[in-house]
Amino acid sequence: MSQTTLEILLVEDSEADILLAEMAFMELDVPHRLHIARDGIDALGYLGQQGVRPDCPRPDLILLDLNMPRMGGLEFLREIKVHPEWRSIPVIVLTTSSAEGDVWESYHRYANAYMNKPTSLEQFVENMRHLSVFWRAVATLPPERPPGA
Repeated sequence: MSQTTLEILLVEDSEADILLAEMAFMELDVPHRLHIARDGIDALGYLGQQGVRPDCPRPDLILLDLNMPRMGGLEFLREIKVHPEWRSIPVIVLTTSSAEGDVWESYHRYANAYMNKPTSLEQFVENMRHLSVFWRAVATLPPERPPGA
């Protein structure tokens, strides 16, 4: 992870939720770059451009909605977690679904966390603050490549 900037890939199809996330991260005192993919197919395309396009850096975190057109979050999780270069990227499911089946299936497909989307900007900011503190100050994010590679 970059010491100065948290690279976040938001995989989300809702314009309102994208705007909410952008506003929440702007309110945080955390250096970040928020990259947007509209569904799982767009997110896989973004990840495939790493090292090819400078505007597509490896994300430190992926925030993933479940219910999207073309390729939903669960299918995306299945794809990313079998890819040797991407499976170590932490994926946080961020969705409106509180269905036990979605929670179970997300963790079964190796999501690192499951969060319900808040409806207010204040709660969204607070949740993203906790998320940022955890992933920047508490947890150690994986390196882009294995040591010695």
